[in-house]
Amino acid sequence: MSTHSDGPHSSESSGHEKTAWLRAIGKADRFLGLLTEIPAALLVLTEILVLLGGVVSRYVLHHPLTWSDELASMLFLWLAMLGSVIALRRSSHMRMTALVDMASPGTRAFLDLIAVVAAVAFLAFIGHPAYEFASEEAAVTSPSLEISNAWRASALPCGIVLMCFAAVLKLAEVTNWRRLVAALALAAAVVAGLYMMSPLFQDLGNLNLLIFFVGIVAVLVLSGVPIAFAFGLATLGYISLTTSKPTTVIVGRMDEGMSHIVLLSVPLFVFLGVVLELSGMAKAMVRFLASLLGHVRGGLSYVLVGGMYLVSGISGSKAADMAAIAPVLFPEMRKRGVKEGEMVALLAATGAQTETIPPSIVLITIGSVTGISISALFSGGLMPALVLAVMLCFVVWWRHRKDDLAGTQRASWREIGRTLLIALPALALPFIIRATVVEGVATATEVSTIGIAYAIIAGAVIYRQMDYRKLWPALIDTAALSGAILLIIGTATGMAWALTQSGFSRQLAQAMSQLPGGATGFLAVSILAFIILGSVLEGIPAIVVFGPLLFPIAKQFGINDVHYSMVVVLSMGIGLFAPPFGVGYYAACAISRVSPSAGMRPILGYIVALIIGTILVAAIPGLSIGFTR
Repeated sequence: MSTHSDGPHSSESSGHEKTAWLRAIGKADRFLGLLTEIPAALLVLTEILVLLGGVVSRYVLHHPLTWSDELASMLFLWLAMLGSVIALRRSSHMRMTALVDMASPGTRAFLDLIAVVAAVAFLAFIGHPAYEFASEEAAVTSPSLEISNAWRASALPCGIVLMCFAAVLKLAEVTNWRRLVAALALAAAVVAGLYMMSPLFQDLGNLNLLIFFVGIVAVLVLSGVPIAFAFGLATLGYISLTTSKPTTVIVGRMDEGMSHIVLLSVPLFVFLGVVLELSGMAKAMVRFLASLLGHVRGGLSYVLVGGMYLVSGISGSKAADMAAIAPVLFPEMRKRGVKEGEMVALLAATGAQTETIPPSIVLITIGSVTGISISALFSGGLMPALVLAVMLCFVVWWRHRKDDLAGTQRASWREIGRTLLIALPALALPFIIRATVVEGVATATEVSTIGIAYAIIAGAVIYRQMDYRKLWPALIDTAALSGAILLIIGTATGMAWALTQSGFSRQLAQAMSQLPGGATGFLAVSILAFIILGSVLEGIPAIVVFGPLLFPIAKQFGINDVHYSMVVVLSMGIGLFAPPFGVGYYAACAISRVSPSAGMRPILGYIVALIIGTILVAAIPGLSIGFTR
């Protein structure tokens, strides 16, 4: 009797305890939001003002600010880490969910838990090395500001602690404790098993590269673990279990990858895309493009290909280029019934297509490490990109050839002229940005701030549609999206370093120098090798590692340096934007706010078109060198 009567009271008490527990977690989560979102938004705003101030001071006042780039770089790492915390709190770090989505609800919930546990594991293992790295940086003094580099490097341990806190809060929200215990037990068993196998790994040599960077990465990615943490765990496992190197080197490589000043254009161009939309400029541009090509099957898809060709290279970052284009075109494409997977697939494909368009930071890197004329590379890069654009347009035509255009009317010339007049200030922006870079008025990093200022002024004076209330949430969203992208780049840089330290790069170069088939065989294997390398290495690290080794071999086969550069860059671009491993593909998904699984099938046709285009460029040297003489 007493047991029966106590039941309802126990249940009610348990319910109150759960409610109080969840309420406490909610308060902690909101506190974390305030702690990260306000500083992150202010950092985005500060970066814009600092870089824009540098341009104005240098070219208007003729009094350059020697410290502007240094301060911007120092704040950038804090922006990247706080943005990563916000992304983790919002569950917006990029994941591959193709297999997860097909699982039963219970399995899907378990895999979601595994994803969070994996993130906690990586952050816990990397926390102390990050603190040691920041402590070592205290001895370094910045040249212009003359302050300790620890102020910048402290962003890494602080961000890691805050991310770990955000992940633990997510685990604390779980109501199914059995599932949580099972996820934790599985993670602990895997870690213990790998640790016990450490002596075996040390005898396997470069076979470990396949185990960690192919096998483990594939398992983690396909299980739904966020891409950044999958890369980080694989690199951490390889370094700690198969080498004698300290794990602080991983943190150092992450710092190097996330602090590259060119990448600062990513959040700035992301915010520029938002400003274009809020100012009414994007709507005016789309209306003109729709009036021009709206009656054509797949019209706005052609505009996407052409738009990326026009703006590509102005920022030095493919992610920033995509961020400048996607917000302008995607809303209208959705209205016209284009599927999200098709849009993100074409966006990623155009990222690969436009890798050779100047002023490309990858081409500049090739010139710097190989001694090839950068002006020759710039001249040679336009036609190969155009060849790939034609191949992509063929796929667009094929896929849209049966679209029903009933009810779609062709705009009159008067209507086209009217929309063109309204859109002119918006259409002028890409040309202003490119001219500003080419003429040396601003660097590729600074130019986005000019675009932001131009868009805000045009929106306020010409279009008069600027909704200033949406700017603050846009700053926070920009930080979160940038953090998700930059954390992937940071952990991928650590993976790239591990590959180079293994001696794999030199072994690959030696093997390629002994290939049969002469120049044709060398080019064929180069295309295949750089597609693979591009999927695991960012363009700049890959060029720095393999450029000095492979370009002399190409010259021995009689291959023109500029021609070989185009083949290499296009091949790496395909790998960089090809799932499941290509970092660029996940950047496109993050910018588009589309699940990576949605674009998996549509991108296959575009990848085939890009490969065919690259083979044509490799087979016809005149496409690369015909305009360089």
